[in-house]
Amino acid sequence: MYLDKQLEDDKDYGFSMFKQNNESCIKWLNDQAKGSVVYVSFGSMATLKIEEMEELAWGLKASDKESEQSKLPENFSDETSQKGLVVNWCPQLGVLAHEATGCFLTHCGWNSTLEALSLGVPMVAMPQWADQSTNSKYIMDVWKMGLKAPADEKGIVRREAIAHCISEILEGERGKEIKQNAGKWRNFAEEAVAKGGSSDKNIDEFVANLVCSKCL
Repeated sequence: MYLDKQLEDDKDYGFSMFKQNNESCIKWLNDQAKGSVVYVSFGSMATLKIEEMEELAWGLKASDKESEQSKLPENFSDETSQKGLVVNWCPQLGVLAHEATGCFLTHCGWNSTLEALSLGVPMVAMPQWADQSTNSKYIMDVWKMGLKAPADEKGIVRREAIAHCISEILEGERGKEIKQNAGKWRNFAEEAVAKGGSSDKNIDEFVANLVCSKCL
């Protein structure tokens, strides 16, 4: 739906582990300027330490651009209510596809990485574990559609680094190239899933092999 619209209005996929705040998210995004919103999500498994969450929260506030709400600094939601929205869970594809979304601050899980790449959304990478560091390497150095926020000697990404990466992508000179590359990868994804594209052909071949193996 979000790339080729072959299945019109089919906006849901798989299942959600948590109750989504669909209406409030999209309604809030509709009131924001194009490309102005930083979407922040660390998926369903990654968890941040309290100190990490505080640095992330104030880094977002410092960039003028909101989870595990109990870990947020006291009064944070009140101080940023005019600039952001904090929800427990949201329709990620709908958020990433929305024209107001200009940047995705992500833990670089493969699903999130692939969705952002396919929808052409620049990323700020904050990998936590497993394959996420490798994914962040691709985001910054191979696909060149994002920046990795550097961690300090304690392994914590500080607020200044977060604010810098966000500002660089949304407003900086480097951000212009990152956005251009993000758009290029979206085009590649659209070509791949379109009729006759590489992904479309691979799915047909996969199904054909399954059918043949059953016949045998």
